[in-house]
Amino acid sequence: MLLWTLWIFIWVAALMVWIRCIFDLFGDTSLSGWAKAGWAVLLVLLPWVGAVIYLIARGRSMNERQRAKAEELEAAQADYIKKVAGGPAAPASPADQIASAKALLDAGTIDQGEFDALKAKALA
Repeated sequence: MLLWTLWIFIWVAALMVWIRCIFDLFGDTSLSGWAKAGWAVLLVLLPWVGAVIYLIARGRSMNERQRAKAEELEAAQADYIKKVAGGPAAPASPADQIASAKALLDAGTIDQGEFDALKAKALA
């Protein structure tokens, strides 16, 4: 039972490495189509040997591409959060505040009394 568990673990780990090599291969924009085709043929015809060769030849660049992609996603997430949360924006000028209050009044969101209060606050 223990030996079967060990073999299953080894096969699952090898399969995960092979899949990671395939995803990295097709996600790499620096390789030409011919190079991708060559690596794909090697990875399909000799899966485990091909994966080991791929890791030896391109292992360092795999890590760099993964790190660059993670940094890109983190920057995109930070930009999205700033956009949604409003971010650290400069305070609006009194004219902008009054125009915003006027738009709310015209839309019927606030009444004339609230508009007057917002206008007085902006001018203060």
